[in-house]
Amino acid sequence: MNFFTATYQASSYAFAFIVMLGVLIFVHELGHFLAAKACGIRVLKFSLGFGSPVGIGRFRMRWVRGTTEYVVGWIPLGGFVKMLGETPDPETAAELAAYPEETLESKPLWQKLIVIFAGPAMNLLLPVLIYTGILAVGFPQADSVIGEVEAGSPAAVAGLKPNDRVTAIDGASVQWWRQISDAFAERTRGELLIQYERDGVQGTARLQIEPREQTDPFGESVEVGWSGLNHRRPLAMIALADLTSPAHGAGLHTGDLVTEVAGEPVADWYAFADAYAAAGDVGEVSIALQRGRELAEELELRVPALGDLARLGVIRANVLIAEVSEDSPAAEVGLRSGDLIQLVDGVPPRSFESFANAVRASQGDPLELRILRDGEAFDVSVAPALIQTDVTGFGVEVPRYRIGIVGSNLLAVRGSVGFERVLNPLVAVPRAAAMTVEITHLFLRGLGKLITGDVPRNQLAGPIGIAEIAGKALERGWMDYLQTLILISINLGILNLLPIPLLDGGQAIVFLVEGVRNERLSQRTREFVQQIGFTMLVLIMGFAFWNDISRNWSRVIDWLTGGL
Repeated sequence: MNFFTATYQASSYAFAFIVMLGVLIFVHELGHFLAAKACGIRVLKFSLGFGSPVGIGRFRMRWVRGTTEYVVGWIPLGGFVKMLGETPDPETAAELAAYPEETLESKPLWQKLIVIFAGPAMNLLLPVLIYTGILAVGFPQADSVIGEVEAGSPAAVAGLKPNDRVTAIDGASVQWWRQISDAFAERTRGELLIQYERDGVQGTARLQIEPREQTDPFGESVEVGWSGLNHRRPLAMIALADLTSPAHGAGLHTGDLVTEVAGEPVADWYAFADAYAAAGDVGEVSIALQRGRELAEELELRVPALGDLARLGVIRANVLIAEVSEDSPAAEVGLRSGDLIQLVDGVPPRSFESFANAVRASQGDPLELRILRDGEAFDVSVAPALIQTDVTGFGVEVPRYRIGIVGSNLLAVRGSVGFERVLNPLVAVPRAAAMTVEITHLFLRGLGKLITGDVPRNQLAGPIGIAEIAGKALERGWMDYLQTLILISINLGILNLLPIPLLDGGQAIVFLVEGVRNERLSQRTREFVQQIGFTMLVLIMGFAFWNDISRNWSRVIDWLTGGL
């Protein structure tokens, strides 16, 4: 990365970070401001950012409305609402003497707590509002059309097929794939009655759910219901089972991605199989394909028309290895690029994702793999190891069981998509609240694991890390950017509730102690408590900042040296 590219990326990340932080700080301080006004407290200053007002000369972002001064400061790393009597100030002494009943200290305990908790509450309310807005505008959503049915799975036994549209489960109407996933998550055993539509004809199937071990976002093993259904469709990426096959003689290679058959585009493996079968079993048929690690080479070959891919000698490349990391478990047992994993403990892996789930769920126990290399099969035993892995795409690494391979077909073809829009607020708001509660629960679990050390503390992100997260999210699109804003808003709301002096939770503790003692703490005691809180925050922020620098040190050096 050269100097100019790195500078542009840094500026775009800074923009995404400042906008996101500005929104979150404004919402937080607005909560304190509105609550203070509602409780009859005089607000002297509402500042978004610290330092002098943004601007030049007389033209600055500073306004006075009524008794309140509104300011946008140069330093966008925080904000504050200054209330009358909150801190000793000679400039406001006269005003304090004239309006003693309009101070925070003059209010009853319950009003003080409302003002304090209003900031975090607004940060937790913001995700509900954003989700409600997203639902009202509408967004693409995976619909209930089956993309893949794993061979030998409960769904295959029940007779379900790709392109079937699930319409109901146990009598409950189904429109979106998430409803199918939720039904399987809620039941790990037993039978489900599936109603579906196939080519305009209604049908029913009785599907026996099987339990399966899987890892959650924190690497813990959980039991989920498994059916063998998948919304995404498998790529039309091939592997050759035999080097003496007609496919090899026609010039096909393991890892080729088929894009057309007889001039007609094929979007997935099933379309490829159907198109090849439709070509008949006499003569030849043209196949267009992409080849290479980056699938950059485009070719068109003539292959024998045999009516069936098995006769041609072609199988699906479900888990094709593109790269093996040095000193990894996979390298130690001799795996290499181009190898195809056919079996995992005797079971064919449906996709690289399902293979990765099997590796993570192994908890380090050896896996027995059947490998196909150059048309020959052999068996190896490999024990997954804990490897630091970026599971979010944001540069935050956590330990995951891996064997050290990169797959050639990590992404399957996107399944059928509909457009979901919810305009009824009686439906949208409860759903938005439920989505916020779910994310908050995950965050609290993650925070607990960070405190206990189950998640390494060196993954705590500071301003640089958050800027990188915001920047990458904006690069992927506004939906990801809003989702990241939601996550950080929840983060900000929860962390401000912690009982650390200077944070809202710590201030609430002070008010509760004063309420129990029925008298105000001395100014000296308050200053001592604030000094403790300030020290704690500086240490936490310093630690997070050091983590940011440590993770990005090489890039910092590269930027400073202009990429030389």
